[in-house]
Amino acid sequence: MIPVRVFSGRKVAVFGLARSGLAAVKALKAGGSEVFAWDDKDGLREAARAAGAAVASWRDWPWDGIAALVLSPGVPLTHPKPHEVVLRARQSGVEIIGDIELFTREVHGVPVIAITGTNGKSTTTALIGHILAGFDVQVGGNIGKPVLELSPPSANTIYVLEVSSYQIDLSPGFKPDVAVLTNLTPDHIDRHGSMENYVSVKMRLLKQTAKTGLNIVGVDDSHCAAIFTSLTSNGGAPCVPVSVGKVLGRGVFVLEGVLYDAQNSHTARVMDLRGAEHLLGAHNWQNAALAYAAAKPYAREMRAIAEAIRSFPGLAHRIEDVGRIGKVRFVNDSKATNADAAERALVCFPDIYWIIGGRPKAGGIASLEPHFGRVRKAYLIGEAAEEFAATLSGKADSEFCGTLEAAVAAAAEDAAKSDAKEPVVLLSPACASFDQFRDFEQRGEAFRSLVAKLQPEAK
Repeated sequence: MIPVRVFSGRKVAVFGLARSGLAAVKALKAGGSEVFAWDDKDGLREAARAAGAAVASWRDWPWDGIAALVLSPGVPLTHPKPHEVVLRARQSGVEIIGDIELFTREVHGVPVIAITGTNGKSTTTALIGHILAGFDVQVGGNIGKPVLELSPPSANTIYVLEVSSYQIDLSPGFKPDVAVLTNLTPDHIDRHGSMENYVSVKMRLLKQTAKTGLNIVGVDDSHCAAIFTSLTSNGGAPCVPVSVGKVLGRGVFVLEGVLYDAQNSHTARVMDLRGAEHLLGAHNWQNAALAYAAAKPYAREMRAIAEAIRSFPGLAHRIEDVGRIGKVRFVNDSKATNADAAERALVCFPDIYWIIGGRPKAGGIASLEPHFGRVRKAYLIGEAAEEFAATLSGKADSEFCGTLEAAVAAAAEDAAKSDAKEPVVLLSPACASFDQFRDFEQRGEAFRSLVAKLQPEAK
């Protein structure tokens, strides 16, 4: 844990007590703050009370004496409308920040690599951490451990942090040494009001990068390409473009699966990414290229970086093999919470028994129609079932299952009876999980458990 001492002896409020909120309570208490906390869930309130916080409704907090409100990233700050606690804090002149901002104010002089974007940021974050394993590398933020649960810095520490758009909104002072923007497609529009606002928040992180640092941008979508163009002319940190499929005169690119580095006066061949077993597909080649560019200022040795990329074990819940029963392969892609993320799994397999659904995102799955030919059958769960059935009608067979348990059983049976050489039961929901699960991780663990129960020896 990183104790937060910047508010020592002062009152700080924490609203929202899931993982990052509870970590903030503990870090603030360890740093000498008087902490007031609230969450609507009884169990979370008890955990905060056990950590030493004064647990009371936000309406009863001593607002005149509170120095800062630490807001959970899940609580609306601006759209669809600010939460009442946000309005009260503004009325009382209390600054509203998040756990990343607490980290920023406490930790100084230590390299920080920040990764954001719509898709690929978790894999890119984990891969950077894997490449930099020779350092005291601390990986967290929006992936794994909350940032304040990471270890305090040592002489050899590098922090590698996945940062969501919600966290950026709450981190005005965050200045990473290296910032990575993977890609941008419509997502979280309900929380940002428009695509323009969403893009603006992501760009803000790169504008905040230390001028002595480095920005790395995947330039294969129009939004990121525009951001790259803007960044290269604003006098901020130097900017490295990354592409899959386009040769770049200056930057890092992948062509036909081969990673090249053209950052210097000549183009060097780094490695053939097709030899990286757990980085299948062009989307993972982008992740690898971004991770290479971010890690190179620290790892430096090209051959060592290439070997680390080859040995990367993959990321849980992202095109993750969780079992094989006979000829049927089971793949957990629970982290695919939107259509663009699901597409990255669909293109990897020819014969798919697709478990899909949950709480739908804007746009649904219409953009995935070019890949419906790979789908032998779809198994629909959650709130999106009827909407997705309508999109699939006449294009791919589908079945209403309702629950993940029913979908796994039906898909496994159909796949085993199929004439496909290696059918794949793929959980790639293209939806948020919140209608039936706490988060995508719980959904993925449930899938893993259901697969294991189908046959005891399944691994």
